[in-house]
Amino acid sequence: QVQLVESGGGLVQVGGSLRLSCAASGRTFSRYAVGWIRQAPGKEREVIAAIGWSGGSTYYTDSVKGRFTISRDNVKNMVYLQMNSLKPEDTAVYYCAAAVGTLGNYEYDYLGQGTQVTVSS
Repeated sequence: QVQLVESGGGLVQVGGSLRLSCAASGRTFSRYAVGWIRQAPGKEREVIAAIGWSGGSTYYTDSVKGRFTISRDNVKNMVYLQMNSLKPEDTAVYYCAAAVGTLGNYEYDYLGQGTQVTVSS
């Protein structure tokens, strides 16, 4: 069993930065790939970044490449999403998700409660 708790969301101006954190419980956390999924009002969920169990492989959707960085610390059971150059279209609820196998928009083993990110122009 893995529990995920996100933090670090908030209100930020266009061009600003935020760092989201995902704290995981469970001794087997290092076995899981972890991703950040976001859902904007009226839109489908989207995996925007993901990282493999060892941290050696990462994925970014095109809209965040070069602006967001995902990282993990398996000793501390933490996953981070550094978000720079934020845009109004980044406004969404951001969820941390973990999966042993496939991690997709609606495919995961565990999902956190989400944290709101609002980018004002």
